[in-house]
Amino acid sequence: MYIGDYLGRRALYSPDALAIVDTGQTPELRLSYAQMDERANRLANALAELASIGHGDRVAILAQDGVEHLDLLFACGKLGAIHTALNWRLHWRELQQILAGVTPTVLLYDDTFRDGVAELAQVETPLRHWIHLNGPGIAGSRHYADLLDAAPATPRRCETLVEEDIAAIVFTGGTTGLPKGAQISHRQIAWNALNTMIHDLQRGDIYVNVFPLFHVGGLFVYTLPQVILGGVTVLLKRFDADQVLRLIERERATVFAAVPAMYQMLTQTAAWNEVDLGSLRFCTSGGAPLPVPLVEQYTAEKGIRFKQGFGMTEFGPGLFALAPEDAIRKAGSIGRPNFYIDARVVDAGNRPLGPGEVGELVLKGPSIASGYFNNAAAWADVIDVAGWFHTGDLARYDAEGYFYIVDRLKDMFISGGENVYPAEIEAALYRHPAVFQCAVVGVPDPKWGEVGKAYVISKPGQSVSAGELLAHLGEHLARYKIPRTIEFVTALPISAAGKMLRRELREREH
Repeated sequence: MYIGDYLGRRALYSPDALAIVDTGQTPELRLSYAQMDERANRLANALAELASIGHGDRVAILAQDGVEHLDLLFACGKLGAIHTALNWRLHWRELQQILAGVTPTVLLYDDTFRDGVAELAQVETPLRHWIHLNGPGIAGSRHYADLLDAAPATPRRCETLVEEDIAAIVFTGGTTGLPKGAQISHRQIAWNALNTMIHDLQRGDIYVNVFPLFHVGGLFVYTLPQVILGGVTVLLKRFDADQVLRLIERERATVFAAVPAMYQMLTQTAAWNEVDLGSLRFCTSGGAPLPVPLVEQYTAEKGIRFKQGFGMTEFGPGLFALAPEDAIRKAGSIGRPNFYIDARVVDAGNRPLGPGEVGELVLKGPSIASGYFNNAAAWADVIDVAGWFHTGDLARYDAEGYFYIVDRLKDMFISGGENVYPAEIEAALYRHPAVFQCAVVGVPDPKWGEVGKAYVISKPGQSVSAGELLAHLGEHLARYKIPRTIEFVTALPISAAGKMLRRELREREH
């Protein structure tokens, strides 16, 4: 089988090579490709025996990052089933609604979420089998290790699997209503892996993953391409800045990826001044523009070369890449489209715009998702008649073909008839040496319709007043863009993937 059984193929080529280091296990697990393939075969056989899981069936998992996520992804590939990872930040009632939509009959879960799982077990869901990964588990659960031990390691594969079959359902952020389940096909995985190998990865890479494995950033940005290439991936249960730095040094990692908020946190740990990060070929940043002062700090203090990236759940996820040599020269750019990605900026009438003009970013290419699970209407809303995917991102590109995300369409607000882009204001705030993190949202105003409000976290040991920051902004921005108020906070809402949740800040103001 040429598609789907990723581990079977890789174990054939490099069975004894190190594949996964799972630092969240006690003791820590270091697994070869042959060992990973055996685990996946055992789980596939166990699921087939326990619940008759086969082609097209969904299997859910609710767990922090760990090798079990990958066991399930690869077991599903062998069965032709669909890996369905649940966002552990959601309330169990939200999970109940999601389960009702995707109808898995099996749930794997870790003990961290035992209370929510116990609630789910008392209400109506399609779940019929419960498998706990650790801890005592709820009544009626089967223990994961026992299932693997009892199942045969006989190789398993789905002979009827084709490229358009779905490998995973990955849920969007859910900014309005329930999250939508993007269907990630084996075709999408193959094309994304090819793009990633062309632009980023090479044989022998060692990658430390800090993204949650219920997110495309965790499963598909580098982790699965690493398996296809035969590289090493290091897993953590959750992002821990001190642990991340020490693992990069210990494992001699060559590739690391995170979002700007994580990169900022790394500089504030005791380990920052102690560790040697010289093994890194580059670091990738995504999710938001990386502040130039932060790039300069990493370069000056650690010799790090940065690549800015851009991706999304429904497409890629690898879409754009900015080469390290352009990190300062093209600061703020997401780079140019990856090899097999076509990108345009269009106006409200879907007409292509020229260099420097702001419009919506639209995409075409073979690494697009296969719609939203059981939600054809929502997918039709983002695909136009010519087949372009509408991202909802406002963008522009320059004369050299480098693209810039101006802001999310939904984050832009209109003040006195002028479009205001929070990302532009945040970039200006980050130029002030006392600003650690910030976020800007539009809030109602009786005169102007909306005005900006900035939330700011100061760097440890530094103080700055609202007046000083407003004066600083006045040196960089037009007056209508300057926030009316600044509120100093000790924390900002950040998603499990490390992205700023501006919608939660907006909800506070309405």
